[in-house]
Amino acid sequence: MTVVANEKIDDKKLQKASEIILELQNEMPKYISNGSGPFLAAIYDNQGNLIAKEANSVVSQNCSHNHAEMNAIKAAEKKLNTYDLSAFNLSLYVTSEPCIMCLGGIMWSGIKAVYFGVPSKRVEEITGFDEGFKPNWFEEFKKRGITVYGNIAQDAGEKVLKDYVSGGYKVYKPER
Repeated sequence: MTVVANEKIDDKKLQKASEIILELQNEMPKYISNGSGPFLAAIYDNQGNLIAKEANSVVSQNCSHNHAEMNAIKAAEKKLNTYDLSAFNLSLYVTSEPCIMCLGGIMWSGIKAVYFGVPSKRVEEITGFDEGFKPNWFEEFKKRGITVYGNIAQDAGEKVLKDYVSGGYKVYKPER
């Protein structure tokens, strides 16, 4: 699949994002074997320093909002002692496209850029998880000054998700 973005694609940004997201995808089996869900997020500053890295812990901690992105944002806010990350010019790298809840958390946190792996449509097809209603979110983030690049290292991410499902790990879904 082709990389998508809400700005003209910058090859330098894409190369850095590809390296980070592929590294996250390669780390996922370790996190899964320790009870995490199949998603991992990392936040870096513009000098390339890792600020926070967290996995999905919904099932292991019995908390529906413990998605990787939300956990990473919370860890960054704690580390930097602020609820407003905007002054730090941070970027979020995540193994799959953020769901509707995480998009809100990202927008309100002050994160300046989002780079993701597997798009929501494929996450839903592979896992059955409902990513939520996200109309025009690329454009809405652009209006708010948030850069987005997606479909990065997608094949590696899809393999992680398929292995998670075939391994019999729990995919949480609220009863309807």
